[in-house]
Amino acid sequence: MIDKKIYDLVCIGNYTKDTIISPQGVNYVDGGAINYSAHAAAGLGRKVAVVTRLAEEDKRVIDKFQADGIDCFVTYTPQSTCMKLEYPTLNPDIRTLSVTGTAGSITSKDIEHIDMKAAAIGTSLRGEVDLEVIHSLREKDILLGADMQGFVRVLRGQSLINENWLEMQATLPYFDVLKSDAMEAEFLTGQANIYEAAKIFSAMGTKEIVLTHKDGVLVYADGKFHQNEFHAQNLNGRSGRGDTCLGAYMAMRLTSKPFEAGIWAAAVTSLKMERLGPYDRSLDELKEFINNYYQMLPVSS
Repeated sequence: MIDKKIYDLVCIGNYTKDTIISPQGVNYVDGGAINYSAHAAAGLGRKVAVVTRLAEEDKRVIDKFQADGIDCFVTYTPQSTCMKLEYPTLNPDIRTLSVTGTAGSITSKDIEHIDMKAAAIGTSLRGEVDLEVIHSLREKDILLGADMQGFVRVLRGQSLINENWLEMQATLPYFDVLKSDAMEAEFLTGQANIYEAAKIFSAMGTKEIVLTHKDGVLVYADGKFHQNEFHAQNLNGRSGRGDTCLGAYMAMRLTSKPFEAGIWAAAVTSLKMERLGPYDRSLDELKEFINNYYQMLPVSS
């Protein structure tokens, strides 16, 4: 009898075909939270799978996953989710988003047959993953993380805008790890202070908060803050920052304490932001980067 494969991390969400407009120019990139998070986790040596939906014409993305040792549970759809991301300044927190088509929703049937130690829900807009999927994952008794972007963003026409998430207080207790950026956190909590915003999220029932901002990553866990700065030499690959951070944090959290996972996440994200596309550095390069810029000690505030 063949043992069923158990994945360290399963990344759940739709691939997106991205047009990125920034002060550096226009670029066309294969995106989606699962694209960035899965490659980050795989780059850290984890056994990774993705659950996603996309058009068959974009199968090259699946080929790249598989070439990098990432298993894929795919539903092919008439079209992929197509997104335009506009960054008017060098601040990666400030951007406008629009969507011209979507690949539909992932259901609980797509994940019920997969065994895993952890899962990261990373979607582009509300409705790609519903509460039934979250409930099914919680029943698996795994480390469950989610990115707030997929719950706060709502498609109105072709514009992707932030709207209040009425189910937030009822849903956050299902997550062990919640990732948000500074803009989303302020919108949902009313707090511009990232430390206070993290406390508000935590009070709603999520054990660990991972909050990205223009300067770095703030982790709030067990009543303590751990802050690590980014050290990217440029921001050519700014798109996918938060997705990379969540994938790296979840991957390392399986074997490390929150403050240690936060350091790995900040380092991986720093290196990713220097290049378009998903994280692609060697483990040796990453370890050298951490030795140069970070101390493996908790930082409280």
